[in-house]
Amino acid sequence: MPRWLPRAMVVGLLLVALFELASWAFLQLTGFLSTLLVSFVFSLAMEPAVDRMAARGMRRGLATFLVFLVTVVLALGFVAALVTLLVDQVGQVAAQLPHLLDSLIEWVNSTFHSDFSMDKLQQTLLNNAGSIEQYAQKAANNIWGVSSSLLGGLFQLFTIALFTFYFTADGPRMRRALCSMLPPARQAEVLRAWEIGIEKTGGYLYSRALLAVVSALSHYVMLKLLGIPYAGALAVWVGVISQFIPTIGTYLAGALPMLVGLTVDPMDAVWILIFVVVYQQVENYLLQPRITARTVEIHPAVAFGSVIAGAALLGAVGALIAIPVTATLQGFLGTYIRRYEVVVPTTGRARGGARRAGAVGEGPAQEGGRGGQDGSDEGNAGESN
Repeated sequence: MPRWLPRAMVVGLLLVALFELASWAFLQLTGFLSTLLVSFVFSLAMEPAVDRMAARGMRRGLATFLVFLVTVVLALGFVAALVTLLVDQVGQVAAQLPHLLDSLIEWVNSTFHSDFSMDKLQQTLLNNAGSIEQYAQKAANNIWGVSSSLLGGLFQLFTIALFTFYFTADGPRMRRALCSMLPPARQAEVLRAWEIGIEKTGGYLYSRALLAVVSALSHYVMLKLLGIPYAGALAVWVGVISQFIPTIGTYLAGALPMLVGLTVDPMDAVWILIFVVVYQQVENYLLQPRITARTVEIHPAVAFGSVIAGAALLGAVGALIAIPVTATLQGFLGTYIRRYEVVVPTTGRARGGARRAGAVGEGPAQEGGRGGQDGSDEGNAGESN
């Protein structure tokens, strides 16, 4: 046996053990790392406002607290408005439940020629009282699991809020501590990447928040004119959901006001649908290009794909931070990748596609293509002569 073989075997076993230990530790810390990632993204979004307040002489800790307080108050107001709307609608459904059951039984009897009645339904419920009791016992046992999940979610929210506050308040100190371990050339790159992340993430979220405010105000006026109850809560729902959920957010946002409108008048639901569709077109072609001109404009397909990829990687957390991360990556690519003019082919189908691409905005390429084509035409004419 060679002398180096036992030592190599020991080193190999140690490397395998270290790899297994690192894999186990990473799996155990996945939730904590996800929490840190979400907190870091939120801190990037909050830092521009904190920097502006700190530049005017306010202490950074106080500025962070004020921005954080405004954010929490808005989030709690949104949740409270939705809970109030939900409780009221459930109460209305419960009050109308006997009338709805009578209408349903009458429709079933007239359609299927049956003889159902409320007395028979009550007798059936009494006969199945044992099954209902078992179901109630199972639901009571699941309450403990639901309570523990709720407490775990609240603790995770508190953890995210705490780390977000520290990341935002100590942002400059964190950058100095990180750059102190790098050579000067690397320090400039890290600071540049950090600034791009702050600019793109904050700009994207602020532009979405502004679009959400405009959408909420517009829908509030429309719902008030129609006399829809809880117009304020429904307008806030439409504004937030339509802006922060890509592609399908508009349809999810408009579904709830339409359902509430059906309880008032079916024609109100039709008018709400028409307004949602018209406003979406106005937003896509008029408001959104103007508001997002100085930030990052993400294609809807890219945004939707990023949400799916984020949900596949990190679940709900990944879906939440997918679009800000994509906006930051797009900012990196736009900064570090160099773009060149498109060479215009002169033959075949590629020429037509390139000519259409050049019409989008490649002025120099168009001129070069026309010059090459004119030169080829002159050469052909010379040969024919």
